Amino acid sequence: MEQTPTEHHKRLEYCTTRLQYRQGRELKAVKVYTVASESRHMLVFGVPKVNLHTEIKNKLQCFGKLRSCTCVTTEMAETKAFTDVFAVQFDRLEQARRAKRQLDAKQFFGGVLHISYAPERETSQELREKLVQRRKEIAYRIQRNLAEQPPPAKKAV
Repeated sequence: MEQTPTEHHKRLEYCTTRLQYRQGRELKAVKVYTVASESRHMLVFGVPKVNLHTEIKNKLQCFGKLRSCTCVTTEMAETKAFTDVFAVQFDRLEQARRAKRQLDAKQFFGGVLHISYAPERETSQELREKLVQRRKEIAYRIQRNLAEQPPPAKKAV
C-alpha cells in the first residue's frame, strides 16, 4: 500500500468494532505509532482562522516548553476552509505525546483540533537522537525489571 507523504496526517474514523470491555468511555481511532513515527514536531489542524496564534501557543505551552510554533497554512495542500495549520516543536517527546493525547479532537474557539505527529519535519540528527534515547529507556526498563525479580530459589541437595 503506497502512502503519500501527508497520508498519515488524515484523521481516521473512530473504531466501532471493538469489544465492549475494550471500548472505554470515548471512541478512539486505533493507530499504532513506531519510534520513528512519533515526533516532537506536530501539526495542529482545525484552528479557526481568526488570528489565534498566541492562544494556541499558550494552550500548547501548558504541556511543556515549545521550541517553535508557526503557522504553515500556506505550505499545506489540503486544509479545511477558514482554518489554520500550525507546526509546533516541543522540547521533549513526552510533552508532545501528552499534548496530542489531551488536545486531539477537542474544541478550540469553535473548531475541532486535529493533532498529528510530523516526523517529516525532523532532521536526521533528531531522528538519531530519538532512537538513541529509546535504546536508553529500554535498557533502563530491563535493568529495573531484573532488579525487581525475586532471586531464583536454590534447590536443596
